[in-house]
Amino acid sequence: MVTATLDGMAAGGFYDVVGGGFHRYSVDDRWTCPHFEKMLYDNAVLTSTYLHAWVVTGRARYREVVEETVEYMLRELLLPGGAFASAHDADTDGVEGLTYTWTSEEAEEVGLPRELLEPFEHGRFVVRGILDPELRAHVRAARDRRPQPFHDDKALASWNGLALAALAEAGYRLEREDWLDAARALGDVLLGPLSAGDGRLFRALRDGRTSGHGFLDDYANVAYGLLELHVATGEVRWLLEARRLALLAVELFGDDEAGGFFLSPAESDARVPRTKDLQDSPTPSGNAMLAYDLLRLARLWGDDELERRAVSVFRLVEPALRRAPGFFAWALCGIDLWLSPPRELAIVGGVDTAIARAALAPFQPRTVVAIGPSDEVPLLAGKDLVDGKPAVYVCERFACRAPVTDVAELAALTAPTH
Repeated sequence: MVTATLDGMAAGGFYDVVGGGFHRYSVDDRWTCPHFEKMLYDNAVLTSTYLHAWVVTGRARYREVVEETVEYMLRELLLPGGAFASAHDADTDGVEGLTYTWTSEEAEEVGLPRELLEPFEHGRFVVRGILDPELRAHVRAARDRRPQPFHDDKALASWNGLALAALAEAGYRLEREDWLDAARALGDVLLGPLSAGDGRLFRALRDGRTSGHGFLDDYANVAYGLLELHVATGEVRWLLEARRLALLAVELFGDDEAGGFFLSPAESDARVPRTKDLQDSPTPSGNAMLAYDLLRLARLWGDDELERRAVSVFRLVEPALRRAPGFFAWALCGIDLWLSPPRELAIVGGVDTAIARAALAPFQPRTVVAIGPSDEVPLLAGKDLVDGKPAVYVCERFACRAPVTDVAELAALTAPTH
């Protein structure tokens, strides 16, 4: 079911096979005719999805989609300073999809084969199928000379947190140091210009000016991105900042009586009722994402209170989840992590060593990871190189096996659990 959906989405139309990246949604059941707006959050979450699908299946097309989508984001959404813009509009000069579609004559002029053209509307066509790299570059260059859709150049903390997670993990797995550098720069923006002097997050940044105090999803998604940035780089500061923001989110949004988290902070306008977003929209709900963050941090710090806070979200979601699980996918990911046998990886000696790459290579959604050495993270405390060699400690609730320095020995210990 997963691969059929991913193949259908990537075939063209909904996915931009010429320029990379995904449009907002499809209006037909073949993913052919899209609404042509391109949103940062869609491209961030789908990058992670196709990346994980490539890791699990090994299908080269999924890796290509990751590469093309990240290249689109860096080429067309990256703003001066390191954050990502929110979106590209669907219309050009008031016409839906004008930049992205072709008449028969336009397609013939740039050498697009007729069999790759699918009808859209008003005599125009979308491109569907695989283009060889040379033709793809030629067609994109021709398309770039057209009038372009409006560029929404505000940077939203929430959506940039999702982009950070995708960019960091893709950069590590595909060994793209330039992507990791872009991820670090984005992390610095989120913790710099998009943060206030007291460490709280702003909602948005545009032209050097911030607006709005951060909501629950801003804190949850940025913490998620920083957790992934830590695993991708091995730099402890990102992990410590993720924990700081998650704890701050508990303080600002937590409901101590009923559990879960409000969308807005306690000191928000009293005339506006405080609500809880439990259901995923096109993005994970703030409650589900923060619960997922807290569970990961709870296992790295051995903190039962953080786990209790996360589980309070699952209790709120459970009645509706039974009726309509498709609306609570991210909560299900969190519940899966919570109910799985706990496993922690403490990796010492950097992320680019052979032993670290072997430990991090599988898709392991039920495993939490910390990279050291560092005495600031309880899971890493007291763990160091072994006879000067990088090492991996495989643990369960802080009960750790003897450290492993040999890749072959590690394979049996880190096989994914089912």
